[in-house]
Amino acid sequence: MIDIPRPAAGEFNPYYAQYIALVPEGNLLEILTRQGMEFGAQVKAIPEGRASFRYEPAKWSVAQVVSHVNDAERIFVCRALCFSRGEKAPLPSFDEKAYAAAAAADQRHIADIGTEFEAIRRATLTLFSGMTESMFGMGGVASGNPITVRALAYIVAGHCFHHAAILKERYL
Repeated sequence: MIDIPRPAAGEFNPYYAQYIALVPEGNLLEILTRQGMEFGAQVKAIPEGRASFRYEPAKWSVAQVVSHVNDAERIFVCRALCFSRGEKAPLPSFDEKAYAAAAAADQRHIADIGTEFEAIRRATLTLFSGMTESMFGMGGVASGNPITVRALAYIVAGHCFHHAAILKERYL
């Protein structure tokens, strides 16, 4: 199993340091595997009646938070795929609020959104497991900022840790 070193400052927009800092020391692929099982189980254990809960009226519902984790992981991993294959064109940003509104998460069963997360995570792990060390050092520009594949891999994990903690602290 490949060891993916923690990204250095300069490999990502400083905004993402908050997510990268949440990733514990250890083999990132093992961390992503364990996190995938734990977060998937956490989501699938949410009672259906709790999925539409919002801790403030203007905040996302539980279902929207999990759907956002799914969307963001897909986007971060798509960026990692592009840059690992040598893409030179800058990749666009995404408006997380617009995506959350368009996802219709509140009209879905929370267990289905959890199952979707598990499938996305399996695909993420399959892609990252097939990459070489040199691919993780490749990078490009996304959202107007330089970023490496290695940083994107850590952001995937840290972003999920961030939202899992928010769900636990404010929603569940």
